[in-house]
Amino acid sequence: MKSKYFITVCTVIFGIAVMFLPQNCIFKPNTISHLKVGFVYIGDTATAYTNNFYRSQLELEDALGSKVQTVAKFNIKEYGDSCEKAIEDLINQGCELIISTSYGYGQATKNMASKYPEVQFCHATGNLANEAPVLPNFHNFMGRIYEGRYTAGVVAGMKLRELILHGRLKLSDAKIGYVAAYPYPEVISGYTAFFLGVKSIVNEVQMSVSYTNTWSNHIIERKAAEKLIEEGCVIISQHSDTTGPAIACEEASIKKGKTVFHVGYNQSMTDVAPTTSLVSCRINWTPYIIAAAQAVIDGKRIESVVKSNLKGNDSSAGFDKDWIEILGLNGIIAAKGTQEEIQRVKNQFADGKISVFSGNYIGVNIFNVDDVRDFKTPFIENETSSAPKFCYILRDFITVKGE
Repeated sequence: MKSKYFITVCTVIFGIAVMFLPQNCIFKPNTISHLKVGFVYIGDTATAYTNNFYRSQLELEDALGSKVQTVAKFNIKEYGDSCEKAIEDLINQGCELIISTSYGYGQATKNMASKYPEVQFCHATGNLANEAPVLPNFHNFMGRIYEGRYTAGVVAGMKLRELILHGRLKLSDAKIGYVAAYPYPEVISGYTAFFLGVKSIVNEVQMSVSYTNTWSNHIIERKAAEKLIEEGCVIISQHSDTTGPAIACEEASIKKGKTVFHVGYNQSMTDVAPTTSLVSCRINWTPYIIAAAQAVIDGKRIESVVKSNLKGNDSSAGFDKDWIEILGLNGIIAAKGTQEEIQRVKNQFADGKISVFSGNYIGVNIFNVDDVRDFKTPFIENETSSAPKFCYILRDFITVKGE
C-alpha cells in the first residue's frame, strides 16, 4: 500500500510541475537558433567557379539573416591534407554545416564527416555520399548542368543557322569547337549536351574537342581556342574557368576578320567579347545551400527539405527548381527569336519533355573501349546521382584531341 501511495503522490507532483514548466523545457525540438556555416573554396572570388559559390554564400546570409553566420576558406588545395585542415579550422570556429565546393575535396570531406558526426557536410559535384560507408551527415549536390549546356547549344545552333541562311557560311563548314579541361564524365557530358543542342538546329554540324588538362589557365585555354578557330571552327564553347577562349574569339573576329562566336560558362563574357559572346550558362548553387542550412536550423534531414528527385544523401535539380541559369544573352548578335527559344527549351526541360542523350548515335566509353552504346535507347543523365556519368564519345560526330 505504501508503495502505491508513494507512486500516486509522485505522479501528482510531476503533473503539477509539468503545468508550470515552459514547453521548451519538456519537449525541446532539435533546432538551432543560430547556425554557423563554413565554406571551403578551391579558388577565390577572382575565379568564376568560386565566385558563383561565394555569390550563393552571400545570398544565404541575405535569405536567413541573423539565423546564420558564414565563414570562408579560400584557395584550398584539393589533395593532401589541406582540405581536412581547413575543415578542422572551420569546426573549431563553431561551424555546424560545412560546404566543400570542389570534386577533389570528396574523400577529405567524407573523412571529416566520419570524425565529426554532429556536423553536417555537403560536398558539391561529388559522388561519395551514397557509397559505403553511407554517413547520415555527408551529402552530395549538383545542378543538372547538361540542361544549361544543351540550351546554350540551341542558342549557338540558331546563330549557326543564321550564318548559313545569310550566306556567310556554307553548310559544309558548320564546324564548332570546344575547349575542355579534362576527359572527365562531367566535361564529356557537358560538351556532348552542347553539341546535341547545336545539332537540334543544324543537323550537319561537326565538333572538335581540345583538352587543356587544366581547369584554369588563361594562356593554355586561349591557345586551344585559337587553334580550333584556325582549323575552321566558327563557334567555340568551353568547360574551363578563364575568359581565354572568349578573348581568342573576339580577337580573331576583330583583328583577323574571322567569322567566329563564343558560348561561355560560369559567367557572362560579353564584357571581354562584346561582339562575339552569344550566351553563357551556370549552376545556381543558392537553392540547395539555403535549403540545407534551413534544414540544419530546423533539425531536419537535409534531403527532406531540398527539392530533388534523387534518393539517399544526394540532390540534383535543373531548370525546374532554378538550379540552372542562362545568362549573358547578347541580344545584339544572337539570332532573331533566341530569347523565346531559350524559354521554350527551359519549359520543356522543366516538364521533362527533352531527352538529350538519345538518337541515332553510337558512343564509345573512354574508360572502356569495349563499352559501345547505341543511343536509340536514351541515356538518362543524373538519374541516380547528381554527378554526371555520361562518358561516351559520339562516333562520327565528335573528334577529340589532346587527351
